[in-house]
Amino acid sequence: MKAIERTSSGVWRGNLPHGSGEIKAASGVLRDAPFTFATRFENAKGTNPEELIAAAHAGCFSMALSAYLSEQGHEPEEISTKATVSLENQAITRVHLVTEGRVPGLREQDFQKAVQEADAHCPVSNLLRTGLVISHEAMLR
Repeated sequence: MKAIERTSSGVWRGNLPHGSGEIKAASGVLRDAPFTFATRFENAKGTNPEELIAAAHAGCFSMALSAYLSEQGHEPEEISTKATVSLENQAITRVHLVTEGRVPGLREQDFQKAVQEADAHCPVSNLLRTGLVISHEAMLR
């Protein structure tokens, strides 16, 4: 399979505490999303790099779990994942995923096994795994 490449860009103007920037995706789905010191470190309204990493991880993991379940003959109705990225001392140290699945006929123990398999094959999990803890909570609905 040929490598798939995706591009995004970020611009920062000014010093760290008083400057501002924009993040955009080449696809156009994210256009000049503003971010500042306050949106990153003080919970002001707006986005930040960690939120975007969390979104990427949640989406990728939901897709990986859906793919694994489908390969095993269990087509999910819905997989929903919430990712929380922790930033401490200028390092991303942890990602916690909470996943809920609606998969008709699937037993809880098989769902938990599928979560572990999906984690092992999720490209974003594999990218982030080195140097930080990725934890899971998973519930079959």
